[in-house]
Amino acid sequence: MASPRTITIVALSFALGLFFVFMGTIKLTPRLSKDAYSEMKRAYKSYAKALPGLKKMGITSVLLRKIIGTLEVGCGVVLTLVPGRPKDVANFLLLLVMLAVLFFHQLVGDPLKRYAHALVFGILLTCRLLIARQSEERPEREESRQQQINAQEKNKVKVS
Repeated sequence: MASPRTITIVALSFALGLFFVFMGTIKLTPRLSKDAYSEMKRAYKSYAKALPGLKKMGITSVLLRKIIGTLEVGCGVVLTLVPGRPKDVANFLLLLVMLAVLFFHQLVGDPLKRYAHALVFGILLTCRLLIARQSEERPEREESRQQQINAQEKNKVKVS
């Protein structure tokens, strides 16, 4: 039977992956929701206006929205379907995207209710990454602890 840690990581990966595929798709196409797509277009226009450095680099609001949407869809698919280390990389990239989104919302002065989802999903991504990293490090610790115990027992035998 799978450990609680494994079940937690799989559940978080699947749920977060589906969420980001959905949100990224909304940023890329109006097929799921025309209203949400229009709202995303409006929001990214305000982000681009607040960051004049983006325009100097040739990044328009449309390009910014498409870059973030594509990252969300791609990383969401990896979190949902791909096993192993790529999930941690996708998790980390999405965490960076969430930090950027939080920065954008703060920059334009949005109220908390407009970016609460980014805060919550950033926390969930952080938790998933910490749990995934913790489960990898623990067997090594137990193995080294067992080696220390064996070494101490050998020293006791020699002293007696």
